Amino acid sequence: MASIKQNLDGQLLPDFRNAGVMLRILLGVNLLAVLAALVQSDGISDSVQRYCDMAIWVQPLLLINLTLLALFGNLLRRFSIWIGRALVVIQSAASAILLTDLWRFLTFDEGSWAHLLKAGLLGSAAAALMLSYLALRASALSPALVEARLQSLTARIRPHFLFNSLNAIISLIRLDPRRAETALEELAELFRALMRDHRELIPLADEMALCRQYLDLEKLRLGDRLNVAWEVTDLVVDLKVPPLMVQPLLENAVYHGIEPSGEGGTIGIRVLRRGDELHIDLVNPCDVDTEHQHGNHMALDNIRERLALYYDLEARIETGEVLLAGGQREYRVHIVLPCRGLSP
Repeated sequence: MASIKQNLDGQLLPDFRNAGVMLRILLGVNLLAVLAALVQSDGISDSVQRYCDMAIWVQPLLLINLTLLALFGNLLRRFSIWIGRALVVIQSAASAILLTDLWRFLTFDEGSWAHLLKAGLLGSAAAALMLSYLALRASALSPALVEARLQSLTARIRPHFLFNSLNAIISLIRLDPRRAETALEELAELFRALMRDHRELIPLADEMALCRQYLDLEKLRLGDRLNVAWEVTDLVVDLKVPPLMVQPLLENAVYHGIEPSGEGGTIGIRVLRRGDELHIDLVNPCDVDTEHQHGNHMALDNIRERLALYYDLEARIETGEVLLAGGQREYRVHIVLPCRGLSP
């Protein structure tokens, strides 16, 4: 099973196709170039000129290496961590030497072998520094991930939901014992999901099943006030997603959209795949109560932080209110996740 725990324990190289990793490498190497220019220069104007001279060589080298790492990153990750790092350093040194030699050929500059050796050393040193930084950053994220798990364990299911669900089940025991038994099983499954290791990605089908169980429990007490429109294609159910990602959003939709309205409403859920992206859309009636909206933003910030821990810059969540033609308001949540790396 795909696991974020593997990355954080330092067992694998960074995912060089990740936009956040690429951006940090670009910024890190350019920062090293700026520092080198400042050290070698006599003033600000001289340092700018020196950086521009270095950038002519550094930027193509960066693009070449990032392209190679994106293409062959999965192959490198099959090796042990130290062999993988060594191969990345060797690749950086070799590409620096080849680019320098090509530049020497195009400019008819005779140069020397010492110049090529210097280029190789600089390339390998920059690669080693960036690998060390990325490994240190991954290690630093481990406590944050554990803390995020604790937050999810304590904040996902509101106490009022448990109280209301138990009351609804008690009222069913005499009227419909079979339905009460099913509801208790659904409630137990919901809390079992809360106690899972939240670092493990799970199939989207499991998350959707959990959401249906949650909505069945809410339906016991809300009755016809709660309606749900599902649109989930079979092509996405095998993809893996962070656990308890959609269910808290549904809980928000019930608590902030359905409960405050005397007439209730419909929650819309749509999940589809577009290229290499998984799109999840949730729509619910919007309540103008500022207290309710404040709690909604707190929960969304929690989910946004979890997505950043799992996917860095490759995942995004967008929220907003929409005014409909009849004067009613809708609250919409749009989540985009990378499909790459989610399939088993």
